[in-house]
Amino acid sequence: MEQRGGTILAVEHLTMRFGGLLAVQDLSFSVERGQITALIGPNGAGKTTVFNCITGFYRPTQGRIALTNGTPLSRPLLDRLTGSSLRHLREGTNEVFLLERMAGHEITAKAHVARTFQNIRLFSGMTCLENLLVAQHNALTRASGYSVLGLIGAPSWRAAEARSIERASAWLERIGLIGRADDPAGDLPYGDQRRLEIARAMLTDPVLLCLDEPAAGLNPRESAALSALLRTIRDADGVSILLIEHDMSVVMEISDHIVVLEYGLKISDGSPESVRDDPKVIAAYLGVDDAEVAGAEAELDATVAGRST
Repeated sequence: MEQRGGTILAVEHLTMRFGGLLAVQDLSFSVERGQITALIGPNGAGKTTVFNCITGFYRPTQGRIALTNGTPLSRPLLDRLTGSSLRHLREGTNEVFLLERMAGHEITAKAHVARTFQNIRLFSGMTCLENLLVAQHNALTRASGYSVLGLIGAPSWRAAEARSIERASAWLERIGLIGRADDPAGDLPYGDQRRLEIARAMLTDPVLLCLDEPAAGLNPRESAALSALLRTIRDADGVSILLIEHDMSVVMEISDHIVVLEYGLKISDGSPESVRDDPKVIAAYLGVDDAEVAGAEAELDATVAGRST
């Protein structure tokens, strides 16, 4: 398990415009190493837009998105990198990446950011094992000498293939699907497909795992299995997780840190306990303003006080 603590992802003054629509406005937050950070908010708050900026689907209008695979991010390091024209900076074995300057495929391959989507995107006609081998495509392609060594069955290729199958099988064992390794992924129950998709993402060796509503459509038993898997990824694999989620029971159970958005603005940022009790968060989810929440709380307090006298 990797050491926990220290900023691994720093989002600073992120702004995203679509013509006249301001989807995200001056957003800043951080993800700590070895923690689960939840990005929550009502529908239309801008959560998926933030994910798309982090993972390279959108190029932000303004702002900085820095990620490190080693030493935690510091202000001097961030300022030095921002003042240059580089997309990433290497210092020894550590690298810092400015994701807003990188293409999506580079963010996955070089910065090691993995993502799942709200709609499951498995290869439904391929087996569970084959889906996990696809995640190791880059390593297998290099080992095959870009097909030549694979065609002649070179020992180095066979060894790489065996390692990939072993890694895929180990993940199928972890998510309880080793018995269905040769079944088409599309035949799995919905909850199993969710866990298989996360396992596929993990086989790309991410330092940051971004999950877009992983508990959507799950029943309570499947949600519990998902929560256990995410805690294991955090604790045993040392991978930092950033997730969007509407299931507040899952969010409150597994998150170390929560960021709340409303209409593209950050309205709360802190521990699950502090966010849960924040009047601005309550107002956003109830669809009322802060004054109404404060009035309701005062009325409730007065009622409780009256009953106790």
